[in-house]
Amino acid sequence: MRLPLPQFVYLAAVKPKLVIVLGPTAVGKSDTVLDLALQFGAEIISADSQQVYRHMDIGTAKPSREQREKIAHHLIDIVDPDEEFNAAMFRNLAAEVASKLANCDKRIIVCGGTGLYIKALTKGLFDGPGRDPQIRQALEWEIEEHGIGALYHRLEQVDPESARRIHPNDRQRITRALEVYDATGRKITEWQREHRLNDLVFDVLKIGLDRRRSELYDRIDRRCELMIAAGLLDEVKKLVAMGYGLDLKPMQSIGYRHLGLFLRDRMSLDNALHLMKRDTRRLAKRQLTWFHSDREIRWFDPEGQRGAIEEAVRRFLD
Repeated sequence: MRLPLPQFVYLAAVKPKLVIVLGPTAVGKSDTVLDLALQFGAEIISADSQQVYRHMDIGTAKPSREQREKIAHHLIDIVDPDEEFNAAMFRNLAAEVASKLANCDKRIIVCGGTGLYIKALTKGLFDGPGRDPQIRQALEWEIEEHGIGALYHRLEQVDPESARRIHPNDRQRITRALEVYDATGRKITEWQREHRLNDLVFDVLKIGLDRRRSELYDRIDRRCELMIAAGLLDEVKKLVAMGYGLDLKPMQSIGYRHLGLFLRDRMSLDNALHLMKRDTRRLAKRQLTWFHSDREIRWFDPEGQRGAIEEAVRRFLD
């Protein structure tokens, strides 16, 4: 179902302006956004699906305590790793924060690489028709019998657009996409296109950051190495000691999953780091595939075109 926005959002006489800075992991979003926030007196709303979790700091590349003291950040450290959080919850919380900031005449910058969260905030959510317990059960049995790879292969055949957007191991989204197709004979992407939110609640400028692929991948490799050097392994050990199992959804994210394999003696630390780099590069590629389908995004190099970014933001806010 389409999720209603909180009532207070509709009360604003003028749509709040959101500057959204997005792009793949390690491209330089945080530095760019901090500079923009300082220059334009803005506060930051994080649109990162991992930074919402408490105690997961190094592996999610959260802004430092000093940065967060200098510029107010929102929607960071708001749930524990064993608590539910999803795009619908993000949408409602982010809309609430944005409306309150707008009512106080605060400028707002949204920063993140989670495309679904940004889409939920700016376009709304629609997940197709209601759930069908019988079809869902049949799909779950199929997973148990043949594995998630078999379902993903079928999704590639019936709805290649969804398959490109969904990770091959994302059991929940693969199952949902096939459930909608089996129940209606129509792709979930068709349902979503028909039910986009027409009356946008926010006035939005989308700034996309990208670099040469080789440069981006070098930055990803360096970031992974720096995370290990900064104590990511100790962070994972601490989370486990606090009772957060390695099979929790947040603990299966990049970095945490790989070091969990090391802690379970399934691979060496060097191999874990190698796979962490590889999977982060793959994540960046998926993020870019998602974002490049959005024609509203204006793309910039975060270093070579910093002045052009600032000018675009200035024109939008003024």
